[in-house]
Amino acid sequence: MALLRSVTIIAIIIDYGIKSREHVFMGLDFIFDELKTLKDQSLIREYRTLEGEQGPHVQINSKSYLSFCSNNYLGLANHLRIKQAAAAAINQYGWGAGASRLVSGNMILHQELEKEVAKFKDTEAALLFPTGYMANVGTLCALVTKGDIVIGDKLNHASIIDGCRQSGATFRVYPHNNVDQLETLLKRSSSLFRRKLVVTDSLFSMDGDIAPLPEIVKVTQKYDAILMIDDAHATGVFGQHGRGMTEHYCLHGKIDIIMGSFSKSIGSIGGFVAGSKHLIDFLKHKARPFIYTTALPPAACAASLAALALIQEDMSLIRKLWDNISYLRSQLSKFTNTIVAESPIVPVIIGSAEDALHISMELYRHGILIPAIRPPTVPLGASRLRISLMATHSKDDIDKLINTLKDIGVFLDKNTRHTREEYAQTNMG
Repeated sequence: MALLRSVTIIAIIIDYGIKSREHVFMGLDFIFDELKTLKDQSLIREYRTLEGEQGPHVQINSKSYLSFCSNNYLGLANHLRIKQAAAAAINQYGWGAGASRLVSGNMILHQELEKEVAKFKDTEAALLFPTGYMANVGTLCALVTKGDIVIGDKLNHASIIDGCRQSGATFRVYPHNNVDQLETLLKRSSSLFRRKLVVTDSLFSMDGDIAPLPEIVKVTQKYDAILMIDDAHATGVFGQHGRGMTEHYCLHGKIDIIMGSFSKSIGSIGGFVAGSKHLIDFLKHKARPFIYTTALPPAACAASLAALALIQEDMSLIRKLWDNISYLRSQLSKFTNTIVAESPIVPVIIGSAEDALHISMELYRHGILIPAIRPPTVPLGASRLRISLMATHSKDDIDKLINTLKDIGVFLDKNTRHTREEYAQTNMG
């Protein structure tokens, strides 16, 4: 048995390019077993290295691929105006911020961006974080702790789940978009906890569907609970002016905390929280990922400022994105009724990680880049292709995607029989 394990470890070392087992401390031997398990379960990830800019067509190993997997929904990541703004900021302010905001890293572009975000989200104030992940974890851990309860949707983003767990508060989950079950949890906890906080994605990043926010607002108000939404994927996509799900649902002033990201439609980097002035002042003093992290580079802020201005000046970007969503929906309807396009995120649920990986590789061989999304990102048995659309995709690009999916058999019943209902509903816990 020991000999078999030694042979296995040597094989894994060779497979992962580790020349000698001496390169790994003996206490870390367990990683070899973990890597083997991941490989056996078709869960090993590999980079696809882009050799140029983000766009509907990308270069990998000197070959062009049609990309349907980026969060660059409006195509702004490589927009000339955004690049010029970032370059100008580097020339004026340099690259790094040099310190945290509360030491010497607070620069004029940070404050300008916070003012623009608050205006864009129709709130009193906003606070920047280096990433959206840090915004969620920092905010949740600042607001709730032991003696409180935080309640979230089953399909919330990992950053929300991690923030809930790290906060120390009692953490409960309700079935996906099930407001009745959410109310049951709130009713049960109404007199047991000091604070109650409900948190949900507004647009779910792996499923592409939206939260029933009007109903969630009503039930949180009924039970005097704080409501926080992660608007990262909805910002720049939903609402008449791209301001996100609060604009889409006409819920201005009814959601306590709006988290968002600059790394999706905005085409930049960083996260933010928008809300009341008192909330933002509180987070400045209590959100550890804000306090103990070097501030965003000023050039990143300049890029985000330029993108926000562009979105508000040129509504054709959002219209083009929704034209593409509508066109993809109409084309899909010719072949299947199990794949639904409600947003730029369109999941094709395959089932096993092995099958999803196989279909992804077939697409890659046909010149289309859509990596397989597998556990732990999605539940076991719900591996998928996550198609994401951009405003810069052409109808010819979408036609090629549809035709290739058809040619490799993705629309056959055996490949698309799985639906969201199979994994999204669960007992409360």
